Amino acid sequence: MLSDKDRAVYEYIRQSAADGIPPTVREICSALGIKSTSTVHRSIQRLVEEGLLEKRGENLNRSVTLREDRDSLSVPLLGTVTAGKPITAIEDIEGYISFKTNKRYDGRLFALRVRGDSMINAAILDGDTIVVEQCSSAENGQIVVALIDGSDATVKRFYKENGHYRLQPENDSMQPIILDEVSILGRVVAVIRYIDD
Repeated sequence: MLSDKDRAVYEYIRQSAADGIPPTVREICSALGIKSTSTVHRSIQRLVEEGLLEKRGENLNRSVTLREDRDSLSVPLLGTVTAGKPITAIEDIEGYISFKTNKRYDGRLFALRVRGDSMINAAILDGDTIVVEQCSSAENGQIVVALIDGSDATVKRFYKENGHYRLQPENDSMQPIILDEVSILGRVVAVIRYIDD
């Protein structure tokens, strides 16, 4: 997961590369007000591990370049959403994740960690990270992140029916949430699962 500092280093390298010359570590330090070159080296290493940068040589000056494949996006991780009972929505950026895709999305992407097991039949498990495309409406049957009562967020399958909305869990032991009003924060476009050793 990328930190704000990693993201700032990446953005500076990306902007410099657009001018044709990748920056040195000292130039990155100077531009971003970072005192220690080892801090920048650690950020660069994380960016290489995430597949956002490539190193052409260990001891070469200006050896860091943007990775050639453009299918990797840096997506802000905004906190946790429940796949169960709704919890208070939190929109603080906790860091960034690398998301590989060959699709282009109309809305802004963000990521949320999932807590709960109401979406297990849709292969969204407790501890997964979901990538969400921000939008304010959804088609029947789409999996969405919905805001209930203005402050509680949940991930469910969305249906508009007979003057009300049904947020349907994908777990046979759970009941749907029926509402007169609901706010859609976005639709789920990907599930990321990290396997612990």
